[in-house]
Order: sequence, then structure tokens, then C-alpha cells
Amino acid sequence: MRKLLRTSHRYISLLVSIQLLLWTASGLFFAFNKIQDVRGEHVVERQPISADLSAFSSMITDAQRVRLARRLDQPIVVVTREGGNDYLDKAGLSVAMLEPDQALKAVNLFTTLTPLNVETVTEQAPGDEFRGRELPLYRVIAVDESETEYNVYINPYSSEVVAIRSLQWRIWDLMWGLHIMDWQARENMNNWLMKVFSVLALISAITGIWLFFAVRRG
Repeated sequence: MRKLLRTSHRYISLLVSIQLLLWTASGLFFAFNKIQDVRGEHVVERQPISADLSAFSSMITDAQRVRLARRLDQPIVVVTREGGNDYLDKAGLSVAMLEPDQALKAVNLFTTLTPLNVETVTEQAPGDEFRGRELPLYRVIAVDESETEYNVYINPYSSEVVAIRSLQWRIWDLMWGLHIMDWQARENMNNWLMKVFSVLALISAITGIWLFFAVRRG
């Protein structure tokens, strides 16, 4: 019985050792990198909103959420419904999509970065760095004072910054995928690989402790 446990422990430990190394390495990366910096919060400039609410004449129904937003220098109302968001001006009319040069202006206004170029994003694939955001988006390539490059994602209707991505974020995202063993979408912590290797790691730890005390008694 002891020989069987020793052999099982050896091979199970070998199987899980690589993933244990990845868990440890990714955990160290998380510990030494502030999530605020990873998300680019340090380059965001919060701008106040000034609005005369009595000037808004729209009637809003069936809304899950209603909030004010600053579309460049114009206050608008963002109405969240089950099917998505509506962006309304003071008269209750839907605002038009921003022009690309206005997306560059939004980066100047809402971040400390210098915008260089802009492109429109209309499709999403698993693992995209803007995942979970409503499309379309403007992706503005920008740099900071040290020439570090960022992708700034702008909501084309409200001009809000919805995501900021850099090389630091991409490394974090890769590490997160390795940590939860979801290497494509990097979102599913309940995948079967994670469960299997967690159980194997537990078995390896238990058999290792048992063998330690069994050898001492022998």
C-alpha cells in the first residue's frame, strides 16, 4: 500500500508540478503589479459634469439605469435597457456617432496621454482586450511621456473611456489565463482543467504529508 501511494504521489506530483509553477509565477506577478496601473487608471483624468437637469425634456420609460455622461463638452443622458444603451441629448434625441477626430479629442480630454491614431472596432473575438464592451468602439493609439504605448477604447456615442490597455495589461491577461487555465477567453474559472488540476494538487499534498509521517514511523 505504501509503495502504491509513493508511486502515485511521484507521478501525480510530476503531472501537476508545471501548473503549480505557473500558479506561483502568475501569483507573484499579480502581487508585484498594482491592478490600478494594469487597468491604466493612473493615466485617466476625471472630468466633472455640469448640467441643468431642468433643460432635459425627454420622457424615459422601461429603463434599468439612467445616468448623466459628459460627451466631450456636452452633457447627455445614458439610458440602459435590456437591449443595450441609448444616448440622448437634452431634447431626448439620439446623439450621432462621434467622428474619429473627436475620439482623439476625447483621449486628450479624459487622459494624460497623447493620441496618435484612431481606428474603428466593429467585431469581437475571444480573448480581445476590450471584451465585454458594447461595440462599436474607437481604438485610439496613444503614448505617455515616456513613449509607452496604450490602446484607449472610446465609446463612440458618449466619448467615455471604457478601457485602457498596455503591454503591462497584456502580460497580466496572459498570466491570468495561465492561472485559471483558460488560455483563450481567459474568463472561465470553473473550467474542467482547473477543477482536475486543483484536485490533483490536493491529492499530491495529502499523499506527500502521509508519506512523510509514514517514512518517519517506518
